[in-house]
Amino acid sequence: MGAAPASAVYALAALAVIEAAGLVAVSGLLVRSRREADALRRRVDTRNRLLASSREAVKTVWHTANLVRREGLGAAVRSSIEELADWAEVERPDLARVTHDGRVVILFTDIEGSTALNEKIGDRAWVKLIAAHDKLVRRLVDQHAGHVVKSQGDGFMIAFSQAEQAVRCGIAIQRALHGQATSKRNNGLRVRIGIHMGRSVRRGDDLFGRNVAMAARIAGQAAGGEILVSQPVRDAVSDGGELCFDEGRDTELKGFTGRHRLYRVDTRR
Repeated sequence: MGAAPASAVYALAALAVIEAAGLVAVSGLLVRSRREADALRRRVDTRNRLLASSREAVKTVWHTANLVRREGLGAAVRSSIEELADWAEVERPDLARVTHDGRVVILFTDIEGSTALNEKIGDRAWVKLIAAHDKLVRRLVDQHAGHVVKSQGDGFMIAFSQAEQAVRCGIAIQRALHGQATSKRNNGLRVRIGIHMGRSVRRGDDLFGRNVAMAARIAGQAAGGEILVSQPVRDAVSDGGELCFDEGRDTELKGFTGRHRLYRVDTRR
């Protein structure tokens, strides 16, 4: 009589051990499945990001190709400055006190030959270089009471209330970059700057109008390390001290009739 209950106990114990082993196995499978699912999700996310980047790259290539086909290579080179006024990221500064009377000074910056420089130094060094450049420009803009309106990769659109503030900020930027070039800390980075002033239409936190477009065109005429200003800016700033200009040159600006006199700022004094 006693043996039968003992056998039953042993059988139940064996069954419990088997069930426990089964639960452990199932638990292991669940953990493994969760890990595999997470890995698959990460791969899918990575693929989606790559596809999105590829689509943007293809759009950029087609846009550039069409621009070259329609207007020549020069238009594609200048587009990074010109289009900054239209579709670059809006930084939303307080522009109300800058444009209280509708008149504003616009300064554009652009890195000369940015694509070639990127290819020369590689993506990792380029990202570090751009970050340092961004920090430098923003610091000097703050010091000269300016407001970054928009930025994109290698260029800035900046607003000032006074022409002298804009010119002095441009000089400070060029001198800082020249110092870095002398110490070989900026991989030969050179920036071109254009400045114009006039009435602009303010829509929310953005600025539009022909005077913004003209400032972009003027920047497109500048060479690396150069600051060009329009006649209104030149007239608004007195010669003397650090603010000196050359005799100026007349040039045509795309989208504007007639010829326009541009002046080069002397950044050495």
